[in-house]
Amino acid sequence: MDLEKTVSIIFMILGVIFIISPMFSAQLVSIIVGLSLLFFGIVSIVNAFSAYNMMTHISMVYLLVGFLAVIFAILFIFFIDIFSFLIGFSFYIIGFIMIAFGVIGLISESRLSKSSSLIILLVGIISILLAMFAIAKPEYVAMLIGLCLIIEGIKLYLDD
Repeated sequence: MDLEKTVSIIFMILGVIFIISPMFSAQLVSIIVGLSLLFFGIVSIVNAFSAYNMMTHISMVYLLVGFLAVIFAILFIFFIDIFSFLIGFSFYIIGFIMIAFGVIGLISESRLSKSSSLIILLVGIISILLAMFAIAKPEYVAMLIGLCLIIEGIKLYLDD
């Protein structure tokens, strides 16, 4: 079995796990993101001190990014709900931007067709609904990720 088929099977198994146990999956993803940010922050802080003598202004940026990464890491590791909040927040931003572009496209004389503007408007509304679900119930985000993993796994498995 080649690597692509193996990865597709792993995706499908992970997708089923995310759907069966969404809270555990959301916690696991949040902890993995938190640990990644923690390691990134520590490396950034170390780089800040090692570059201080040569480039003071660059080392300050490294230091700031490192401290912010460590703060977000702590939030992701110990406050699992921050993950669903940030995903929901990004869905809100994307949704409002798409709704604005959809409305502008519908009322203006742009080169974008009216049907394309209507689709953009509808996808923006769907994005806002996803944001509400993500913030209210973090398990919905995990279930959606699981569904996407299963779909991607099936697609990879069927591709020749």
